[in-house]
Amino acid sequence: MEKKRQELGASKALKMVVLVAFCLNIVSAECADRLSKNFSGEHPPPPSLKSRLRRIFLSIALGSVTGLIGALLLALLFRHFVKYVNRAPILKGPLLFSPRISVRTLRSALSNSSELLSSSPSGRYYKAVLDNGLVVAVKRLEPDCGAGARGKALRKKIHKELEVLASLRHRNLMSLRSYVCESSGYSLVYDFAPAGSLEDAMRSVRENQLELKWESRLRIGVGIVKGLYYLHFTCDPRRLHYNLKPSNVMLNSQFDPRLGDSGLATVLPDFRRAASGYNAPECFQNCRYTDKSDVFSFGVILGVLLTGRDPLDLFFGEAASGGSLGQWLRQLQQAGEGREALDKSILGEEVEEEEMLMAVRIAVVCLSDLPADRPSTDELVSMLTQLNSF
Repeated sequence: MEKKRQELGASKALKMVVLVAFCLNIVSAECADRLSKNFSGEHPPPPSLKSRLRRIFLSIALGSVTGLIGALLLALLFRHFVKYVNRAPILKGPLLFSPRISVRTLRSALSNSSELLSSSPSGRYYKAVLDNGLVVAVKRLEPDCGAGARGKALRKKIHKELEVLASLRHRNLMSLRSYVCESSGYSLVYDFAPAGSLEDAMRSVRENQLELKWESRLRIGVGIVKGLYYLHFTCDPRRLHYNLKPSNVMLNSQFDPRLGDSGLATVLPDFRRAASGYNAPECFQNCRYTDKSDVFSFGVILGVLLTGRDPLDLFFGEAASGGSLGQWLRQLQQAGEGREALDKSILGEEVEEEEMLMAVRIAVVCLSDLPADRPSTDELVSMLTQLNSF
């Protein structure tokens, strides 16, 4: 909007320049003619109509040429100015996308001591309370963008990506409410997730501090797939997550999932992707990432929900397990022993066990080595929602 106002102002300025130049040329021509007559002392007869018309047309022509030249010079200067503005990073903040957050309350919350929720190589999460009582989660990123023109270009790219992230709206995505750009990094403000991350929840399950029934786990899986479907098929252009893992799946008080960090891996130079246990094989083989790579990461998460196990568990380093969570599930499923992989804390009703065994087969397909053998997220939405009513 600001850019449009600048261009409109520049257009009006150009018109004024042309008008002034035209008027000045007419006046100067008339003055020059009168001065020449005064100095010569002559008093010629009044000019004929033809002579006056010729003088008027000549003045108009000279004024038009002068105005055109002035307008072209001004347009050239304006063009260079616009290029300079676009080349320079526009990183002053905070930038707000929520009417419930003001600049004053946000700066106050960030300057005060906040509660550290989690820390990872990709950043730190804090819990902050604004002056108006709103509780938010703040992710602190400190990428090494470097200096010079390359650093400016990278910071501008990050700025644009954050604006795109702020425009994404889905019930299974973490909505970016605002962000603050500073010389030392970025503070990203999200809605606070009371239940923490899926990684926190599954750790509590393994430590017998939390009981997470199959119905809740299936709802989490369906929500994750719906969030991915939105990125893959609803966004234009389509987007990939690039960093899907339990620590980037946040849970609200009803344990509904919200995907965080969608797409950030593409713009942050030192942003680390998912741990090796969640990356698809092609990420290591040819560094190629597609929507089917996101599907592979989801397959690992679904396996975690079904088994309760961490894919980086030392158990999966043993030969008997096949070397990974996916290989272990495939071996048991092909041997007709899929029930042996299920978390004992969710075993119970026969109907639910049938749903779990079907989910094991879905996870195994998602964890196929070849991307072409994996289902798309629109197919996954249909598969998982048929297991229960959502």
